Amino acid sequence: MTDAAPRPTLEAVAARAGVSRATVSRVVNGGDGVREPLVERVRRAVEELGYVPNQAARSLVTRRHDAVAVVIAEPEARVFADPFFALQLRGISKELTAHDNQLVLLLTEGRDDHARVARYLAGGHVDGALVFSLHLDDPLPLLIQGAGVPTVFGGRPGWSDGRAADTGPTVYVDDTGPTVYVDSDNRGGARDAVRHLASLGRTRIAHITGPLDQTSAADRLDGYRDVMGDADPGLVAESDFTPAGGERAMRALLDRRPDLDALFAANDLTAAGALRVLRERGLRVPEDVAVVGFDDMLPVAEQTDPPLTTVRQDIEEMGRLMARLLLRRLDRPGGGTGPRATDEDGQGGTPDGPDDAGPGVVLPTTLVRRASA
Repeated sequence: MTDAAPRPTLEAVAARAGVSRATVSRVVNGGDGVREPLVERVRRAVEELGYVPNQAARSLVTRRHDAVAVVIAEPEARVFADPFFALQLRGISKELTAHDNQLVLLLTEGRDDHARVARYLAGGHVDGALVFSLHLDDPLPLLIQGAGVPTVFGGRPGWSDGRAADTGPTVYVDDTGPTVYVDSDNRGGARDAVRHLASLGRTRIAHITGPLDQTSAADRLDGYRDVMGDADPGLVAESDFTPAGGERAMRALLDRRPDLDALFAANDLTAAGALRVLRERGLRVPEDVAVVGFDDMLPVAEQTDPPLTTVRQDIEEMGRLMARLLLRRLDRPGGGTGPRATDEDGQGGTPDGPDDAGPGVVLPTTLVRRASA
């Protein structure tokens, strides 16, 4: 064993740079009032000595922890089995890393975990929270609000004032209010999926939903109904966004309506389960039943048999924008201190719209055609 080398101190950096300890502290902690030549001397000394700021001391000055909680309102088994969450976390992580922030992952196995999450957020460990996969009766939003932590939601919250515009994807931002969110045009994407199936001459188009206590699934069902009108309710089966749920729902649909000739599944995992059942029943895809999914998660959509026609939403971009909106909110007066890097274009607001048009960002979707429809 050898003794570890002593860590460079603030005083050592000051001596190397030829400035006062107070000047080094202001530079290291993001303070103002230091002339640029002195800033460069301090930064060079920090790099040469390998100085690492004390985060606790830095937090006392900046009142920031440079850490963001990501709260997923799903059990651990679901989170690590569904590539949707991995893609969204990757987008969040990239944006936080670019701004030198740490990601703290919090999962909720059940209602008993909600109070634990709320206590952690209220304890001053993080600057803000990113929350997604909420269900309509979930108590987390109220608990998080009580914790007083700035928050951005993934997906349109069920208590929001209205849904994505019926005329297509909208983009609007106001990250100063109490409810800020990032979503995809679920209803418009569903309409595109069903219209595509109808354009192929299919008339008995079934739909396997996601859990209808989540707004994304409810919006996709609404998009299906926008095109199908008063379709036979026997052509709709509720599921849970999982392959096993897709299998169960597909069997139920075929038992009720063996003459169905197309399927719009609420996500790619559901579609993958449905495809397995169609093969078991001896039905050819797309000759007998055309199938369209939603998400375009490449580990799923390109590996199904046949490859899946699906509606693409940019899941990683959703995560990135969630993190970006939260960091901007923290940089506003009262939400945090100290300047932070702007967008790549150097502008405020999102790259897609003005800052004063609404409570969230709704990203467009695109139909991706493959062999299943």
